[in-house]
Amino acid sequence: MIDFLATFIAFFAVIDPIGTIPVFVAVTSQYDVKTKRRIARMASLVAATILIFFIVVGEYILKALSIPLPAFQISGGIVLFLFALTMIFGESKPDEEIKLLQEDHRETAIFPLAVPSIASPGAMLAAVLLTENSRFSVWEQAQTASMMLAVVLIAYVLMRLAGSITKLIGTSGASVVSRIMGLILSAIATTNILTGLAEYYKPL
Repeated sequence: MIDFLATFIAFFAVIDPIGTIPVFVAVTSQYDVKTKRRIARMASLVAATILIFFIVVGEYILKALSIPLPAFQISGGIVLFLFALTMIFGESKPDEEIKLLQEDHRETAIFPLAVPSIASPGAMLAAVLLTENSRFSVWEQAQTASMMLAVVLIAYVLMRLAGSITKLIGTSGASVVSRIMGLILSAIATTNILTGLAEYYKPL
């Protein structure tokens, strides 16, 4: 049995559904309500598909490339930590990804909404690390996937409610939340690095 709360918080930090709201508002400002709903639905489905793909085959790809999981966990933790620092000190998620606006609504749904806003590099990495085959059973991996999909569902709901939420918390509010998520993510990244080091140097 996995720790549902910890897993949910981990995915909430790396996916950052709240930070997706201003991105969605900015890149869909020229579309009507019906098209906005279609974009939100398509972005969520594409992101969920990508993350499920990484849960199912991510570790096998690493094995095919002869990359030990502890090494991936260490390097991934470093990348996650640097990503978290950009969320805390640099451009927040909304500021950075609004620059990636596309014209066609299908392109908008896929890029930048599905990738990298929802299915971010951090989310892909977390999908692999939290479903390690040697540590988790298929049932536990399914539970982890359910928590990940729950966060994607939250992102979808928030995109549907984006107009009202933006008026409530404002762009600055979303930026504050994004930085808080960055702090949580930095702690998760540090844990991944320490766990990877311990596993890599564990006596045979």
